[in-house]
Amino acid sequence: MTAEGHRRRKFWQILLLSAGLLVLTVISAGSVYLVNKAREDNKWVVHTIEVENQIHALLLEVRRAESSARGYLLTQGADFKTDHEKAVTAIIPALDRLTRLSGDNPGQRAKIEKLSASIETRLGQFAQEMDFISKGEPQRAAALVREIASTDATAAIAKVATEMLQEEERLFRLRTANADRSQTFAASMTGIGSGLVVVLALISIWLVRRSARARDEAETRLREAYANLESVVDERTADLREANDEIQRFAYIVSHDLRSPLVNIMGFTSELDELGSDIFRRIGGLAHVPADGAPLAPAGPGEIALEGPDKQLSEDFSEALGFIKSSIAKMDRLISAILNLTREGRREFQPVKIDTTELIEAIVSTVAHQAAEAQAEIHLEPLPNLVSDRLALEQIFSNLIDNAIKYLKSGVPGEIRIRGRTKLGYAIFEISDNGRGIDPKDHQRIFDLFRRAGTQDKPGQGIGLAHVRALVRRLGGTMSVSSELNAGSTFTITLPIAWNASNRNRER
Repeated sequence: MTAEGHRRRKFWQILLLSAGLLVLTVISAGSVYLVNKAREDNKWVVHTIEVENQIHALLLEVRRAESSARGYLLTQGADFKTDHEKAVTAIIPALDRLTRLSGDNPGQRAKIEKLSASIETRLGQFAQEMDFISKGEPQRAAALVREIASTDATAAIAKVATEMLQEEERLFRLRTANADRSQTFAASMTGIGSGLVVVLALISIWLVRRSARARDEAETRLREAYANLESVVDERTADLREANDEIQRFAYIVSHDLRSPLVNIMGFTSELDELGSDIFRRIGGLAHVPADGAPLAPAGPGEIALEGPDKQLSEDFSEALGFIKSSIAKMDRLISAILNLTREGRREFQPVKIDTTELIEAIVSTVAHQAAEAQAEIHLEPLPNLVSDRLALEQIFSNLIDNAIKYLKSGVPGEIRIRGRTKLGYAIFEISDNGRGIDPKDHQRIFDLFRRAGTQDKPGQGIGLAHVRALVRRLGGTMSVSSELNAGSTFTITLPIAWNASNRNRER
């Protein structure tokens, strides 16, 4: 599959995932809302039923009080009196509960006030009837009952209660319809959402099967490509090894052949220096010939002083020879460095168990004099041990510690710290200092061969860090730097704790 096909497939997969997430979110939010609404509607339906039941309970207690009062009036039975007292006692709590339940409806609250007034009147009448009977005046009680019948207080209570029941019945129908509608919406949303989920699932299955087919085809092509991979890798590795050996031989031969003419240049430069001295001595002698023409014999070498243009010419000649000699010396150091690099590149690493703390302590002791002159203190923290090439590690840490001392800030007490830790089978070493630092734009430059950064006031050929990084890579590790100008530097070396030399030496 092409890159464009991969992008399209990835786009559709992301779109499908987003659509599924959106559908699930909408269904979840809608279901929660509708379920809560249905619960709320059902709660109001139940509330309406409770109000109706409470109205019926209140009417029942009123009728019970009336019937028990009449029974007591006719029979003077104690059971009727007890039943009447219980009914009267239950009327007020029942009325209070009905008042609380109907408090959400202003219309019902107005009816409750009428009902309360009628019930209060009727309770007063009940009390008078019972008082007449208890005093042995049943005739007056009977007259009071007839009077109450003419005023029809009980009918007033029944009328208000009936109105309240009619209102609650209306609310019951309305709230039942709302609850049914909410449940219908919830069921519809669940059905639609389930359908969408099924559709998305089918699309997902289709895309997965399509991806599986594409993956199988890719695996088939990959197996075919890997069929001869090992031989191809061996051939490329052999070519690379041969090219690397050829480069090293070329560098060695070039460096070795360059040294011969350089030695000749150095010899002839020395002879030219001596010849120049003799020439300018003779020129000085000719400049002091007396008038009679007989040259003066110098009493000793260098006693005839040059004057004017001759003196300037002698100084220019000496300065030119000085430049030539310094350039020859620099060229000789570079050739020697190249030879050392090629020799080191041909050396096979031998892994041994190394006490890293002991190794670096030995390096620190060798640079103790330079550290003392630079007023620098080297702090060594506990370090993890390694299985690696000892000589390579000595070269790595020696170069970094020497650079840390070399590039400290003048007049500021130096502080160099060496610490280490382990992580996931690797040892991480950090060499930090409070020196002059490195500009971030030069962080890569310092690892290039024959390249240097910053002020060039220290001796060097720009080879050390390039060589260190090459060694670190050959040991299977990485190297990086963190630094700012005038804020010190921290070089970080990551090396495998147990290095296997066989692959690296074979790939060299």
